Amino acid sequence: MLKAIFFKRNGGLLLQQQMSSGDDGNVEKTKLFTSKELENATDHFNDNRILGQGGQGTVYKGMLTDGNIVAVKMSKIKDESEIEQFINEVVILSQINHRNVVKLHGFCLETEVPLLVYEFIPNGTLYDYIHDQNEYFPLTWEVRLRIATEIGFHSSAGTPIYHWDIKSTNRGVNEPGRARARARLVLFL
Repeated sequence: MLKAIFFKRNGGLLLQQQMSSGDDGNVEKTKLFTSKELENATDHFNDNRILGQGGQGTVYKGMLTDGNIVAVKMSKIKDESEIEQFINEVVILSQINHRNVVKLHGFCLETEVPLLVYEFIPNGTLYDYIHDQNEYFPLTWEVRLRIATEIGFHSSAGTPIYHWDIKSTNRGVNEPGRARARARLVLFL
């Protein structure tokens, strides 16, 4: 009963309608997760699973039953007026498939606050690499320029992406130690 109330309050019906009306066959389906699936994946949102915290929510590392490692974001929606904005952003993020944008795998609306399930970037944030340099991933000027350039590549996505919270902690870095290290835009709502 409570799950149905949260689902409705979090805009589940409107989101389902918008997601189905925008289905063009080219967009990979964004999954609607149950709260139980994400509780199990994150060991009941155990503090040991926290990847990061910010003004927009807390991100947990999780493992789905299929073995996929994901980042589960527990949003900080303060009031119902933010639900429509949340829904619009989920619809847009579900349509973006760009190498410099972290993929949104799905969401859960049957909890008190919405949960978002993202692709997991295993090698930390750009902030980590700037402040905790190591021999495996030296930040030469060439690497810094490449990362800065690739951060801007999301502007070439089919759907324009405007990120209003640009900071090094919102940039995941994959492929450390390779010449083609990519900084990926993390669009955590």
